[in-house]
Amino acid sequence: MKTETQNLNNANMARRAFLRYAGASTAVAGIVAMQACSKDNSAYEDDGSNSSGAIDVGSGDPGILNYAYALEQLEAAFYIQVVNSFSADFSAEERLLLTDIRDHEVAHREFFKAALGSGAIKGLTPDFSKIDFSSRASVLNTAKAFEDLGVAAYDGVASKIQNVDYLVIAGKIVSVEARHAAVISNLRSTGSFVDSDQVDADGLNITLGPTKVVATANTFLKTKISAKSFNF
Repeated sequence: MKTETQNLNNANMARRAFLRYAGASTAVAGIVAMQACSKDNSAYEDDGSNSSGAIDVGSGDPGILNYAYALEQLEAAFYIQVVNSFSADFSAEERLLLTDIRDHEVAHREFFKAALGSGAIKGLTPDFSKIDFSSRASVLNTAKAFEDLGVAAYDGVASKIQNVDYLVIAGKIVSVEARHAAVISNLRSTGSFVDSDQVDADGLNITLGPTKVVATANTFLKTKISAKSFNF
């Protein structure tokens, strides 16, 4: 029994170390390099929205960074609510893991906000009415959907990034998101760090373009977004 308990504790510690290695600070070192980002005003009206009423992320590298910022806003808002309303069926270890993920997502959100400066899109209002935060299954299923979407989104748009420094930073952040996805998948089903719906026949991560990602993200947003300059 002692050995089993030790193994369980070691596994729990390893999972948290796994996340800490992913660290909330992985992208912060690049913030100075991104300070020069500016809004592509041609993609915005005076209130930052396009004719459909959605907030458009813009074009070029600034548009991609705002696209990432929008997704990080959504994830941060979700995990903040999760941590603020844990249901009784979450274990103490699970609460620690999800709190770590919340801290990472908040750090990512604030990183993009600071880096984009005046070029950042406005804060988005989430719509989590479809999520039952009193249910462990509902929370973890949604967390999986968000993390898998984030990884697929970063991977899907990476080839469009022109600035090498931005590409490096995006690579660091997507590696954190992939660690999140692995941990969440394992919490849902022990040993399933990568589900079959997230890799292709060659074992590579499935990628998604902004068109599909935005459509999914908007189902969880009151403030809708668009990425009309990235029509793929």
